Amino acid sequence: MTFNVQFAVSARNDLRAIHAYIAKHDSAANADYVARETVRAVLALRDLPGRGAHPPELLGMGNRSYRQIFFKPYRILYRIRANTVIVVLIADGRRNMTALLARRLARFKAGD
Repeated sequence: MTFNVQFAVSARNDLRAIHAYIAKHDSAANADYVARETVRAVLALRDLPGRGAHPPELLGMGNRSYRQIFFKPYRILYRIRANTVIVVLIADGRRNMTALLARRLARFKAGD
């Protein structure tokens, strides 16, 4: 079974912000590479979405609704609904993920 893949508005904004930051502080070529490879990693979820691990920050709260994959140093969080993978967050894994996840997932539940 092949799954559909969707980016939540927040995840699209994350990727745009990452691209802009890299383009400004490094190079446009590297920004394009990171964006392209991140999208490639996400699209690979079409064939095996259950391969991602549950984020430890959420497991500690008893939440097993989300999974993650990596395109280091970026963490890509998603959830699976029926035959659709919904990417909700793309963030640098060196950030304070507990606080970021608490804010983002509360907002996502509210309709993102």
